[in-house]
Amino acid sequence: MKNQQLEQLFKLYSKPLYYYLWKLSGSSHLAEDLTQETFVRATISLHTYQGEEARAWLFKVARNIYIDEWRKRKRRQNIPVLNIFKPAEEMISPYGLPEDEALAQERNDDLHALFNYLPEHYRTILYLREVESFSYAEIANSMDLSTDQVKVTLHRSRKKLEALAKQKGWHDDRME
Repeated sequence: MKNQQLEQLFKLYSKPLYYYLWKLSGSSHLAEDLTQETFVRATISLHTYQGEEARAWLFKVARNIYIDEWRKRKRRQNIPVLNIFKPAEEMISPYGLPEDEALAQERNDDLHALFNYLPEHYRTILYLREVESFSYAEIANSMDLSTDQVKVTLHRSRKKLEALAKQKGWHDDRME
């Protein structure tokens, strides 16, 4: 892979990687740093790139960088918390009714509160599948799992999220 190809990958995937890292870390500044670090390490690690799909490979690098950062922060007792699942500019319509926007924001806040209770690997697998629309194979590649493990873990993470919603007494319409 040449620098020109890496530049093309940056143009294609820097924004999705940033949003992914922002959701995991809860900090836009940290997400920027981790996104840059992802491409720095990707450049350094080109020799380990084995021709797998570039998107999955970059998300794998980003996830490993996030986990490294989380471990550092955990040692310092400063565990990152997620803020929101989607960027605010994507959630609020400029043409919607204020009541609808408030209800949608409340549902979104509820989902994010539940999302915070999930372990990192559940959050990651849900994010990659539901937000980034990764295939099972891409998730397997980026998380070093088999396709069957991805399916099982995804199922378990959805069930865990559903169980948390029931535990909190939330109705199905709040989770739509």
